[in-house]
Amino acid sequence: MLQLLSTTTAWPTNQKPITNTILDSPLKVQAELKKAEIIPTVIDDFLPSLSLSVSWEKTGASLGNKIKPKHLQDQPSISLHDITNPDGCPTTNMTYVVTLTDPDAPSRDNPKWSEMCHWIAANVSLSSEQTFSILPIPFVHEKLESSSPDDVVKYKPPGPPPKTGKHRYVFLVFAPKNGTTLPLTLSKPKDRQHWGTGEEGGGVRDWAKENDLVPVAANFIYSKNKKQ
Repeated sequence: MLQLLSTTTAWPTNQKPITNTILDSPLKVQAELKKAEIIPTVIDDFLPSLSLSVSWEKTGASLGNKIKPKHLQDQPSISLHDITNPDGCPTTNMTYVVTLTDPDAPSRDNPKWSEMCHWIAANVSLSSEQTFSILPIPFVHEKLESSSPDDVVKYKPPGPPPKTGKHRYVFLVFAPKNGTTLPLTLSKPKDRQHWGTGEEGGGVRDWAKENDLVPVAANFIYSKNKKQ
């Protein structure tokens, strides 16, 4: 078990996305999740209240862009922003949980291993910087301030097997259902496969319900093995 704390620290990186685009609207995010069938396959329908930026050294998630597995090997930087107040300081000291799941394991046509848990990170807070929607390229190298996450399950880089087509890698952010800012105890899945449920199709939705969490933000990418 791991406690979700309400304290945060700076999380420096050497990359930052271009910041001259507008934040994705909640309706756009919701629409893209439905288009990719993430809603309702991975998560029940919801309207995001936060914007989620995910960036690696050379690229970033942008609601379904394609990224080669070789660019996803290092744990990404996460930045959360209040959609209703993008220009100001965080309006709450609540901390959040970031997850990464693969519903297409080993393939979308044969998801017998799904879902696969790739990451659970707690203790992520709202960013005080004005960082907008991630663009895949180009990037400028600057310091990115964010919270330092506590890994409940360590980051496992996406590694889609050969000849399994495109995989959806889905980032979901959760908040406590009761809105508490007190330390929150989170369960750790017994296994990455099926998120420890032991049932085909078991995944992040089941884990979130078990921990009384509700979704508040999302982003996703596609990635596939070069051998098809």
